[in-house]
Amino acid sequence: MRRIEWRFGLVAAAALLCAAPAHTQTPANPEVPTTTRTVNLTLEQRHVIRELVRDLKLTPAADDSKVAAGDEVPSKVQVQPIPALIGQKVPQIKSHRFYVTQHQIVIVDPQDQKVVEVIE
Repeated sequence: MRRIEWRFGLVAAAALLCAAPAHTQTPANPEVPTTTRTVNLTLEQRHVIRELVRDLKLTPAADDSKVAAGDEVPSKVQVQPIPALIGQKVPQIKSHRFYVTQHQIVIVDPQDQKVVEVIE
């Protein structure tokens, strides 16, 4: 009888552990922002954007420093609206802005002027 009670207690403890709420980890340094993308592009969408932007024959921004998702747009860079054709083919970025550098296409959130995606 004790053996059954012991097993029941073990099963109950395991069930409680599995049902316990998950605790989120807080960053070690909360002052350091994490780089998160708000746009998830497929490889095909990246290719479409790259090809359509190449066809625009735009002049690259004067500031050619490497940027990453989460970075602020440099003040001397002028962002442009996403062209209608790109917005049709990749609708999740149609309300965004962009600029090009020598080696990157930079997608920008127009509300906070932060980089949300970089296409090499």
